[in-house]
Amino acid sequence: MQPYSVQDDEDNDKLTSLAVVLPLAVVGFIIAAGCWTIFAVAGAYLRNALGLGSLEFGLLLATPMAAGALLAVPAGIAAQKLGARRVMIACLLGLAICMALLLLVETWAGYLMVAAGLGLAGGFYSAGLQFVTGHASPRHMGLVLGIFGAGVTGAGFNYYLVPLILQAFSWNGVPLAYLVVLLLMTALLVLLTDDSDSRGDPDVETSARQLLRRLENPRVWRLYLYFGVIAGSFFSLALWLPDFMSSRFLLTMESGARLALWFVIPGALAQIVGGGLSDRYGAGRVIVRSLAVCLVALFVLSYPPMTLSVQGIESVIAIELALPLVLEGFFIVLLGMALGSAMGALQCMVIAENREAPAFAAGMLLFSACLVAFLLPVLFGAMIYWVGVGTAMFMILFILLTGSLFLFARDHRREERQTLLHKGV
Repeated sequence: MQPYSVQDDEDNDKLTSLAVVLPLAVVGFIIAAGCWTIFAVAGAYLRNALGLGSLEFGLLLATPMAAGALLAVPAGIAAQKLGARRVMIACLLGLAICMALLLLVETWAGYLMVAAGLGLAGGFYSAGLQFVTGHASPRHMGLVLGIFGAGVTGAGFNYYLVPLILQAFSWNGVPLAYLVVLLLMTALLVLLTDDSDSRGDPDVETSARQLLRRLENPRVWRLYLYFGVIAGSFFSLALWLPDFMSSRFLLTMESGARLALWFVIPGALAQIVGGGLSDRYGAGRVIVRSLAVCLVALFVLSYPPMTLSVQGIESVIAIELALPLVLEGFFIVLLGMALGSAMGALQCMVIAENREAPAFAAGMLLFSACLVAFLLPVLFGAMIYWVGVGTAMFMILFILLTGSLFLFARDHRREERQTLLHKGV
């Protein structure tokens, strides 16, 4: 029988507090992610109601992502200095104010202002990640981070819930429902936690010099870039798929949104699998294998419907080649799960190397992801217009992820060799 150690006692205390902190943080992130992407589904109603052009509608969709990128790092710094709990509560209250404003605004400029405020969801992610890492033991860090990251399922729930609310209560019912849930979540966070659950450090150095010093290592930049490409691909596809599926298979927008739900939800939950496997086998192995599965799925999805003409004896025989809905859906689900697993593992790797400043690292991860998610839909639209092929976005992602896999695998093998050399010495 092994003796009971002080470390075991500390791990049990952390596990007890984590049982309260983690569910609150995850539910809060689910709600925040739902607010963050509310225009992805409800925006179609606003486009018709306000008579928005393509550029105006595109800005309305992209502004929350851009604002989230800008707010993620400052919110992470504030969480380190003031305490993650306070920043999380402030972000939820800010989102509640945005929902209240949605009940009042009637112009495109007003909606655009509110869309910028929805970027507070990115601030909640940065603060919430520090909130949960402070209560997690190192040996379960990947699993805990994966569970928290799975809160992005809130974006997927919008595809199902928002159309139902629109049909039952009209547009005003959507922000009103979110307003009630946000206030309830804020009350639970205030009542069930206190500042001792997330102590800030007023003396922590937050100068530009200190922050830039953390980014001097080129490897750090590459890790942020890898996460940006992977998570940005996931977010941009989540926004693009409802329209793609509805036009590809001649479905209504509501049906296309519900099919896209099968990309978002499994992908978000796969972050738990990626984080858990990283704890057991190492994040590097999980990332490489997950990206390899992504490439297989993207290779199949990149092929557009084709007509093969065969010269027969008496006439030309036309053979239609296209993936049926079921098979297309299977590869889209597979792609979402592989991207989610890679996101969970990469998040675990970055936070493990930045345990002294997890909120700042989380802010940089989200900044990178939001920046890519902001740029990719624009690139998708331009490429489809230029090439004239509806599956061009899968081709773009195949090229991006192939480069990411090659570079990451090269860096990972180099680090493994250096580790073996140090052990040999």
